[in-house]
Amino acid sequence: MIRSMTGFGSAEGEVGGALVAVEVRSVNHRFFNPSIKLPSEFGKWEGEVRDALRRSVSRGHVTLIARVARTQAEGRIDESRFAAYVQQLRELQRRYGLDATLDVGTVLRLPDVIGTRDDGEATEGEGGAQDLVRIVSRAVAAMDAMRVAEGERLCAYVVDRLQLIGDAVDRIAVRAPARLIEQRDRLRQAVQELAGGVSIDDQRLAQEIAVLADRLDVSEEISRFRSHLDAFRETLRNAPSEGVGKRLGFLLQELLREANTTGSKGNDAVILQDVLGIKEELERIREQVENLE
Repeated sequence: MIRSMTGFGSAEGEVGGALVAVEVRSVNHRFFNPSIKLPSEFGKWEGEVRDALRRSVSRGHVTLIARVARTQAEGRIDESRFAAYVQQLRELQRRYGLDATLDVGTVLRLPDVIGTRDDGEATEGEGGAQDLVRIVSRAVAAMDAMRVAEGERLCAYVVDRLQLIGDAVDRIAVRAPARLIEQRDRLRQAVQELAGGVSIDDQRLAQEIAVLADRLDVSEEISRFRSHLDAFRETLRNAPSEGVGKRLGFLLQELLREANTTGSKGNDAVILQDVLGIKEELERIREQVENLE
């Protein structure tokens, strides 16, 4: 199944009695490049969160943000931190001659004074990590659903562009033989005019016409064009679990090479117009393929 590398997902749940909201978003990147932002009390579980992301995402710059909303009923004062802050504040008051009044509310608003559970509970087992990973997994699943839907839209767009390219290739296939005949007749006429009634070596003329025909013949390029287009469509229909973007990128390079060769060998205004159209469509496809996982 083909996925876009652009997506967003979110989920909420409880971790140790605290309500946790997780948001995950991803954008295009050549490799798996995670950016994880967790509350300080969850920092020790970053490895588990990273593993959960890696199991579901193979490519893309993925940003995960977790936020904690604590309820007043479940909040607990960390007395050791409270005491440490009070001691530091008293020392600062004494050192700088500040007002001796110390407001309890000021101390409670300092970092990590109020928590959802005490230190013993926070380090107890791996249940907290498992709860967090479950929320992350739901958020990633929501993001993945969006990436799949976006991937389907991108595939439909690319298939339409491939059809336009295929139509242009068919027109070139029809025009190329007529182009050879025109050039052959033009060469015959030019030689006869230059000869001015002098006898012409028909065998030598035939050789020159054969060389010209070989130089202008694009039948091999047409055949490879169609083969690459078929391979492109097949990859879209039966995409591998990983590496689809790289395979499609390779096929795009081959299609562009055939377009350049066809334009160079064709040397014809009608053929060149279709070649330019093909290259424009290939560029549009490339912009979309770069965003596929």
